[in-house]
Amino acid sequence: MTRRVILIILDACGIGELPDAKLYQDEGSNTIVNTAKAVGGLKLPKLEKLGLGNIDTIPGVNRNASALANFGKMAELSVGKDSTSGHWEIMGLILKEPFPVYPHGFPPEIIGKFEKAIGKKILGNKPASGTEIIKELGEEHIRSGKPIVYTSADSVFQIAAHEEIIPVEELHKMCKIARKMLAGEHGVSRVIARPFMGKPGSFKRTERRKDFSLAPPSETILDILKRNGIPVLGMGKIEDLFAGKGLTQCIHTKNNSDGMDKLVEATRLFKTGLIFINLIDFDMLWGHRNNPPGFAAGLEEFDRRLPEMTELLEKEDILIITADHGCDPTTPSTDHSREYVPLLVYGRSIASNINLGIRESFSDVSATIAEIFNVEGTGNGKSFLKEIQM
Repeated sequence: MTRRVILIILDACGIGELPDAKLYQDEGSNTIVNTAKAVGGLKLPKLEKLGLGNIDTIPGVNRNASALANFGKMAELSVGKDSTSGHWEIMGLILKEPFPVYPHGFPPEIIGKFEKAIGKKILGNKPASGTEIIKELGEEHIRSGKPIVYTSADSVFQIAAHEEIIPVEELHKMCKIARKMLAGEHGVSRVIARPFMGKPGSFKRTERRKDFSLAPPSETILDILKRNGIPVLGMGKIEDLFAGKGLTQCIHTKNNSDGMDKLVEATRLFKTGLIFINLIDFDMLWGHRNNPPGFAAGLEEFDRRLPEMTELLEKEDILIITADHGCDPTTPSTDHSREYVPLLVYGRSIASNINLGIRESFSDVSATIAEIFNVEGTGNGKSFLKEIQM
């Protein structure tokens, strides 16, 4: 019987446009492949051994005729290309209706109500890059004390504030006020606290970001596992994305490096159940900032550190590596991209080198986890466990 499933989400590491990418203006997006092309090839020897190069033609990453993992890619059935919808679908919840977006900023009835609730006027209220809007409005924010509110092509209400002007605890209170307000037709996927530091000309966002997501509207496999007494450890921003639902323990992380440190420690300490981690830097630091060299370096660093965790795997453990959407750093857009996500499944008690093909839904992961732990599923997705059993 499987002791543990370790599920790693490489945030934004998509692997090719979905058939409906045109509807999202994402034609030509392929985060991993285009990043590799932009830097003259990736050096990912550990992922190459697992079979990443068998999923697509990735410069620098060879195909492996005897891959140690099983490999494939997954399509998203949910509408949109958001972290929340991606993670929810991986856990077996498919969204039929998109989260609302605000390409022209939030309407007066929302902003007016928010300003009244926090007792301050706001700056911004438009779609923007997070780094650019603090560059544009940071100095005025420091002078006036007004928080900066902005959005993007995704369904987000983001509040940026200098930590010395609005302390992080106060910023979180503002976010909770916004989260409570933004329901129903204005139920955005996430309200995000975006603290920053520094002086005009050298502002820098800190690692104290926090997401306040909508609670999933129905059960995910996390809830089912928890109800059946199976431990569920959420790491990184997993607690934020699921509003804490279905988790028995949570560990927050500062960045990818800290995430890997804590994942290694968790692999030593947590001997049963699901360990579920999101590594956010690919999205936050490099994808949204159109930084292929940074993205490539992040992938190579993950590859170098992966053995620290895999060498701790017990015979019955299963490791799943995938992503939640794309965020191609080589395209003009700085937003998420509608892409397939890679799928690598490794364990010493399962088969290897099986081509899992193109999965119809991210929910195939949740269906597989349900079968692994012998619990009921959410009703979405098709398990691939029988395909990889020896």
